[in-house]
Amino acid sequence: MGGEECCCDDYYAGGQLVQAPSSLRWLQLLASNATNGFLEQSLRDFLPDGVGGRVGSFLARFPLYLLALAVFSWLCWKFYYGRVIWKRDLTDIGFNHMLDNEQIGKNDRRRAHTVNRLRRLRRVGQRIPPPFPNGWFGILESEVLAVGQARSVDCLGQNFVVFRSASGEACVLDAYCPHLGANLGVGGTVRGDCIECPFHHWTFSGKDGQCTNIPYSKSGAVPKVAKVKKWRSLEANGFIFVWHHVDEEVEPWQLPIVPEIEDGRWVYYGKNEFLVNAHIQDIPENGADVAHLSAVHGPNMLSGSDIRYYRPAWAEFGMHAWQASWNAPEESEPSHIARMDLKHTFRFFNKMEVCTVNVKAFQVGPGYVQLMMQTSIGPMVALQTVTPVEPLVQKVIHRFYAPRNLGNAFFQKFAIWAESVMFERDMMIWNHKQFIESPLLIKEDRLIRAYRKWYGQFYSENSTSYTMAKENLDW
Repeated sequence: MGGEECCCDDYYAGGQLVQAPSSLRWLQLLASNATNGFLEQSLRDFLPDGVGGRVGSFLARFPLYLLALAVFSWLCWKFYYGRVIWKRDLTDIGFNHMLDNEQIGKNDRRRAHTVNRLRRLRRVGQRIPPPFPNGWFGILESEVLAVGQARSVDCLGQNFVVFRSASGEACVLDAYCPHLGANLGVGGTVRGDCIECPFHHWTFSGKDGQCTNIPYSKSGAVPKVAKVKKWRSLEANGFIFVWHHVDEEVEPWQLPIVPEIEDGRWVYYGKNEFLVNAHIQDIPENGADVAHLSAVHGPNMLSGSDIRYYRPAWAEFGMHAWQASWNAPEESEPSHIARMDLKHTFRFFNKMEVCTVNVKAFQVGPGYVQLMMQTSIGPMVALQTVTPVEPLVQKVIHRFYAPRNLGNAFFQKFAIWAESVMFERDMMIWNHKQFIESPLLIKEDRLIRAYRKWYGQFYSENSTSYTMAKENLDW
């Protein structure tokens, strides 16, 4: 047996050399010749007329089919689990009327200069309210702060360092080290529940702001006055909030939690994020200005966000209808929460109603709104934060949550797009409007007056005035 040569088509069974059957020989030939064009001819010889060629052609193309299936599966996964992120910068919305006239494109270097010139020329109004009201403000989204990471955040006329300790707690301190003024959020290192200054490695506790270590101190003593301000903060509903109040003895109110978000029953589908050139009071005031809904948000969303062109004749086949009311809290209710009830429907030819959405919006203080929605495919919530970056620049974020299912995989992406288009229409107004302390209102505008009376509770006698805030910023 050792002197015999075996053909590649044969094999050993029970110690004996056995001649391979024709079917096995064919498979061996198939494996050895799959890459040299022999595959299809082998199948033609082995299978009935016509069948072998078709099977061989399929197998020859099988890697391409497999690749196409993998790409299709990835796209399905991406669609089902992917998040929509819609962002607009300060120069993106509301300035095209001038940019178009001067033929300035999106990537033109003159764009920022032209927009800033328009902002300087704008008459913002007289006796503008304080730009930084009292209340809870979302200063950072939870997902962008990993354990052991520190970030510098500038808003509300303050400079914060926000870091996540080794235990996962989000801490907010004044950004500047009291030693020689280094910014702890720029190069600072998280050490356990403390943050280490990048300049001389002084270490400050995230729990109370107290300095815990000066590494080159020979005595090892740390002065009690060596501390930075610890800001009251909490993490909820996907945001890190800070309590901002000029009267430090005032206790913060309780921020409402959305249990479906906190326990993971609802998932995060995406967000939009905008920088708006307006006073913070102007943005939630739209909730009480029910007359603007049909004027600004009545035209078909397919016509876009540019209010110069949002009423074309072709888009009149479908319009948005709104029924809204704004309500200040009753005496028995928390004074810092107002409510808006809204019903939205889309009408074909102003007759047939489709896609009804019922909204209960809770304005919690000056800078946070929970929009609880009931749609034809189930519940959802959009959370809005409005945070002053500058006296007349607001960062506005909407985060969208709903149960995980195939219907929401479609609907939530559409909802984020639709809400973003509608919000950009408002931005074109806000970016150029003037604040009028005593507006000319008619009887039907009474809710605006009620809103301003309610919102006034978030200003204190000691609140930083607009003039002072602007002077500090200019300096």
